[in-house]
Amino acid sequence: MPSFGPEERWRVTHLGRLMGHALRRFDERVLWLMAHSPQAPLALSNLAARAQVGAAIVHITRHLPLGGARLTELAHSAGMSKQAMGDLVDQCVAWGLVRREPDPRDARARRIVFTPTGLDWLQAFRRAVAQAEQEFRTAVGDAVAAVVALGLEAYAEGDGAARVGPYNVAHRERTP
Repeated sequence: MPSFGPEERWRVTHLGRLMGHALRRFDERVLWLMAHSPQAPLALSNLAARAQVGAAIVHITRHLPLGGARLTELAHSAGMSKQAMGDLVDQCVAWGLVRREPDPRDARARRIVFTPTGLDWLQAFRRAVAQAEQEFRTAVGDAVAAVVALGLEAYAEGDGAARVGPYNVAHRERTP
């Protein structure tokens, strides 16, 4: 790693970079736990173990509501282009995580929904996230973890303007 002097160290220690590194570390840990989870669907945990399930698959897991969503809604929620989300959905369909089905509100539209295998993946993901969060609390202490969570929630809310979708954390249940 290159050496940075005191006047340039800010480039590697600023908050945005630290949050990015923390997110990558957290997602890598969750995927590792998924790869080694006896509850995760075997074929998917094998793909995760061979590093063929990347962090991008987490976008589906984080953003697809249990009731399903249209591709455009899913892409908007994940902050991705419709085309990129379409490619990801195609991959998830091939893996058996999701399927496309007719939208009951519009015969021309399709909804993306979890398959039974996808719901198993989602539950294993939930357990892996809970374990990774507990490991974070253990590493930094409960008080620091609480402050970090509150700070990130406040920052994610931004200027307080109403938001639609998963980044509106004001409606998230808070747990101790």
